[in-house]
Amino acid sequence: MRALVLEKKGELSLREIALPLEVGPDDVRIAIHTVGVCGSDVHYYTHGAIGSYIVRQPMVLGHEASGTIVEVGANVTSLKVGDRVCMEPGVPNLSSRATKLGIYNVDPDVRFWATPPVHGVLAPYAVHPAGFTYKLPDNVSFAEGAMVEPFAIGMQAAARARIVPGDVAVVVGCGPIGIMIALAALAGGCSKVLISDFSAPKLKIAAQYPGIVPVNIGEESLADAVATATDNWGADIVFEASGSPKAFADLFDVVRPGGAVVLVGLPVEPVSLNVPAAISKEVRIETVFRYANIFDRALQLIASGKVDLKPLITGTYDFSESIKAFERAAEGKPQDVKLQILLTGEKG
Repeated sequence: MRALVLEKKGELSLREIALPLEVGPDDVRIAIHTVGVCGSDVHYYTHGAIGSYIVRQPMVLGHEASGTIVEVGANVTSLKVGDRVCMEPGVPNLSSRATKLGIYNVDPDVRFWATPPVHGVLAPYAVHPAGFTYKLPDNVSFAEGAMVEPFAIGMQAAARARIVPGDVAVVVGCGPIGIMIALAALAGGCSKVLISDFSAPKLKIAAQYPGIVPVNIGEESLADAVATATDNWGADIVFEASGSPKAFADLFDVVRPGGAVVLVGLPVEPVSLNVPAAISKEVRIETVFRYANIFDRALQLIASGKVDLKPLITGTYDFSESIKAFERAAEGKPQDVKLQILLTGEKG
């Protein structure tokens, strides 16, 4: 098949490559329609590695995807040919201790699309277990279906936060995941969410959602903004979604006593954390790595109309322009949130 292949750091090609397409009894084969360009895909392109995951051989990119089922395995009864679907890209070892504990996202044996050495799905077809494939409701487009994966991270963060209705939250970092977290926090019961960044264009996109309050930290202090919003008490929950080492220094200044800090952004290197400040406020610290047992709920929330992700799609490219899409994503344009690639030429 013709696919978008990361040959090595900084080198992409659209070329033929042999990919496994044999459909097992519990699998489905999917004609890929839409694939989102994720920050991790771009990081593999620009740096050739994320932590211990190193690109050592050519790898097909892409893991945020939707499509149409064209073949089902002999044991599959929940899905049929013609169903429009989205796919959870991480498949764990179903016999692992992590999976049995319900935390399959941290299973060491998980096989995750476009994570070395596993190929992604920027190709015409993919085979996937039916148990990790979800039918799209009629009112959810392929474009939205490809957004379920990043939104699931926001949902995981909101779940880990243990939101109480009426909570005031802060999200540090107004990138795609930061905005997803803010939307998930509002859907989970937060009364308002302050979101901070240096990028005025990204903050403008986030601010179009009722309940999200933008804070440009190039113009005002986040601590001052939170103090004003909470009568000097502090935010109930602080989500760190930037991954910037500098952001960790002030996290405990903006959270209230007894509040929660949820770490989502992944720094490239170890960072310093002000443990005395956390202890003095008895702050609960949670961490997020991908998601587990939440993909279908993320899809249901989108289908309900309570979360509209369409405004976050800021560019769409044909499959033949995939390299151009990645080059644009690597530029990090401030007005971009989510770029998508169409493999069928049909929008929707």
